[in-house]
Amino acid sequence: MKPRILFFITEDWYFWSHRLHIARAARNAGFEVLITTRVAQHKARIEEEGFKLVPISLERRSKNIIKEIISILEIVRIYRREKPDIVHHVAVKPVLYGSWAARIVGVHAVVNALAGLGFIFVAKGWKASVLRKLVVFAYRSAFSAKNAVAIFQNPEDLKLFIDAGVITNEKAVLIRGSGVDTAHFIAHPEPKGVPTIALASRMLWDKGVGEFVEAARILQKGEIKCRMILVGNPDPENLASIPKETLRGWHVAGIVEWWGYREDMPEVFSQANIVVLPTSYGEGVPKILLEAASCGRPIVATDIPGCREIVRHNENGLLIPSHDSKALADAIKILIKNPKLRAEMGVRGRKIAEAEFSKEIVIKQTMEVYEKLLSKKRTYCWLI
Repeated sequence: MKPRILFFITEDWYFWSHRLHIARAARNAGFEVLITTRVAQHKARIEEEGFKLVPISLERRSKNIIKEIISILEIVRIYRREKPDIVHHVAVKPVLYGSWAARIVGVHAVVNALAGLGFIFVAKGWKASVLRKLVVFAYRSAFSAKNAVAIFQNPEDLKLFIDAGVITNEKAVLIRGSGVDTAHFIAHPEPKGVPTIALASRMLWDKGVGEFVEAARILQKGEIKCRMILVGNPDPENLASIPKETLRGWHVAGIVEWWGYREDMPEVFSQANIVVLPTSYGEGVPKILLEAASCGRPIVATDIPGCREIVRHNENGLLIPSHDSKALADAIKILIKNPKLRAEMGVRGRKIAEAEFSKEIVIKQTMEVYEKLLSKKRTYCWLI
């Protein structure tokens, strides 16, 4: 009988963009794969892969206690009905609600993957401090089960959780990022003409979109010729989402170009000379930076956990302080004026992506986690 693995992820688009290759590898290794997520765009695609799709009504943005309790009970019912051998939770609510549900039902093995710590661990003020303490307490309760393993994407997040007593070192695994398909994201020569600088992400203030727009204004005032491109859509489920009207306004005013959502990211990167991500969000390892590096593009990013994993200052890109539009404009200006440096950084970035962040590396490390958990189950069954 095939072992069953259930992925619990808030949104189907996030599963498709960040965890599809892991699910495929599990299927190819002999697992029956189930996906529990809120279904919006990718129902047909997911089912065509041969995965069982189990829709949920969970809302990322909701803080209504009644709705949240209903969501937890919904997960409990799913776990009880589907009887997975392993559940793989990704992001805050799946990790918390899924872990509690797994404990109630008695799921054998739990994998909790934190793709960054989100805004709450970088937010300031007394309210954020109180909420952070509550979140740490919740994480501690979720991670306390003997059958739970946590995957962190960067060592700084891992250390923070160990130092806070949320998890022990023995139950933590470091897998740096979601991996990049280096055969799909390939290096192309830079485009000719006016340099193009791209920021690709969800259109959130926390991702540094405001700083990017202000940097565009600074460069325009300094008569630095370049095209500043925003690629991505707002995320209405996130409180930091930027309204479409604001994005359109910047576009019409000629400050930046807003291209909206694009699936053909290799093509987007082939049209860019420089890729930036001035994020202040609690990142894991930003996938967009891995893809840009794989495409041989120099990167400018903030000097924060996660970004530091892929961007090596003065090697394959430049690191700048967060919330600093002038530093961002200065870094872009340096790269615009030095094509040779851009080319050298692009070559170095491609090598780093291939050697350290390919999807094959991430798949291998993740499958080792699954196999270790299954072997414990087999040992337990043999003993009884």
